[in-house]
Amino acid sequence: MPHESAQLLSIGLSYCQSGHRVAIATVVKTWGSSPRQAGSLLVISDSGDFAGSVSGGCIEGAVITAAQKTMSDGIPQLLSFGVTQDMAWEVGLACGGRVEVWVERADPELLQRLLVALSARQSLVVVTSLSTGQRQVLQRPEDAASIPSIAEPLLTACRDAFSRDGATDLELPDGQRFFLWSLQPALRLLIVGAVHTAQPLSQMASQCDFDVTIIDPRTAFATEARFPSVTLCKEWPEPALAKLGIDRRTALLTLTHDPKLDEPPLAIALRSEAFYIGALGSGKTHASRLKRLSEQGFSDAALARIHGPIGLRIGARSPAEIAVSILAQLIGVLRRESP
Repeated sequence: MPHESAQLLSIGLSYCQSGHRVAIATVVKTWGSSPRQAGSLLVISDSGDFAGSVSGGCIEGAVITAAQKTMSDGIPQLLSFGVTQDMAWEVGLACGGRVEVWVERADPELLQRLLVALSARQSLVVVTSLSTGQRQVLQRPEDAASIPSIAEPLLTACRDAFSRDGATDLELPDGQRFFLWSLQPALRLLIVGAVHTAQPLSQMASQCDFDVTIIDPRTAFATEARFPSVTLCKEWPEPALAKLGIDRRTALLTLTHDPKLDEPPLAIALRSEAFYIGALGSGKTHASRLKRLSEQGFSDAALARIHGPIGLRIGARSPAEIAVSILAQLIGVLRRESP
């Protein structure tokens, strides 16, 4: 679980397990050029330790002060701040904005539950009433119907939240406000082929919060020396993918130019919910690849899911430039498909 939210939840749980009271501050709404998006976290311990950020440095001091009160009396608070131009410049930001932050005392059982779900690659939506402080954790879209006296706009928002990252602030016609925090499994990038391009690509993708796995049975290629800090799977792609699985938070790339290594995982990915499928190779190579996959029964619509030749057309030449073009295309697909 490399992504920021999971890391901060884990830190919060470790604070709790060390015997400290803990508060969690969450950005629930922003206006203008607020430096942190809704769903950003700041975890605060009564020892004075903290991790994360809700503003990039502008308002953390005030939030930490408010958190001390919440840790003491257990009463959540909704804080509102205006980040002025001068404040923004002080922390190296271009401009100001407004932000609302919800501060509540951490529940270690809830933190554990969230972390276990994320580790198992399950999606959760945490629904908090900003009017009453009541909170409910939804494990499936249909769980939204269990919220007492739920209004149709909230029901729809809860169901939609399972298909997106981040957070949503919702105000109902009767004035009730709700904050929906969508917790999604880490994004995964499965790369078939421990080739030269995979080296910079795996590093860049890791920096973009992807959980990267390199799959290649050629042990001379798939070495820790060539791929430090990346998960290596030294198996043939078919058994490897049977163990790893491919879900809607997974992208799969084939980079070897070898049909024996590339095409079986492409066929597996085409039968999955993978949000991105890409294959390295020339236009001629890709046409031959599509013909062979078509003969396996894949329709033209299914084969259109494969990005090939892979990457944006930026005139990339070096392995690092090719990696940039691939990752940019992959992220573009991800963001377009995320509401």
